[in-house]
Amino acid sequence: MASEPKYISTREAARRLGLSLGTVQQMVERGELQAWKTAGGHRRIDESSVDSYHQRARTGTIASQQGGRALRVLVAEDDRILQKLYEHTLGGWDLPLEVQMVTSGFDALLEIGRHPPDLLITDLNMPGLNGFEMIRRIRDNRLTAGTDIVVVSGLSDDDIADQGGLPADVTRYGKPVPFKELRGYVQAKVAQLRREHSGL
Repeated sequence: MASEPKYISTREAARRLGLSLGTVQQMVERGELQAWKTAGGHRRIDESSVDSYHQRARTGTIASQQGGRALRVLVAEDDRILQKLYEHTLGGWDLPLEVQMVTSGFDALLEIGRHPPDLLITDLNMPGLNGFEMIRRIRDNRLTAGTDIVVVSGLSDDDIADQGGLPADVTRYGKPVPFKELRGYVQAKVAQLRREHSGL
């Protein structure tokens, strides 16, 4: 006799897949994960659909409905409030995104080594390994040197210059996070990924 399906929370599904809550919620809405809602409005996701998605992601067989895979975005930000803001805002965009959050430059380097993102969005002031040193290490490593990087920082031009500056190909925005401009940047990256996928 077939076993009863097991269900897990959205947060647990996000943890297992290494994605943000907003991204997992979008996946449910698109039908990529099987789920239902409790009387209280909480999503319960079929554990087997999470395992299946994870297996397909590992073997590279997932393609987004828009054509090609989702854009992988890694956000390095130690402020918990800004982390929630990134997750909520990026998760609300109608774009094929897989968003991963880390809280330090060291964690970002580990994640880039495991699963290189298409785009890194990072703060500069972070505990331990700061954004300046992290970016230098990324650019010094031939395997990660081509990573597309966007810096979002409250530091002034003089503060950044005092720390040795940033590479010329790094895009910089100030704080508060300019999500309108950031969305335009991300949309352009999504379009570029689609063109590469289609071979245009």
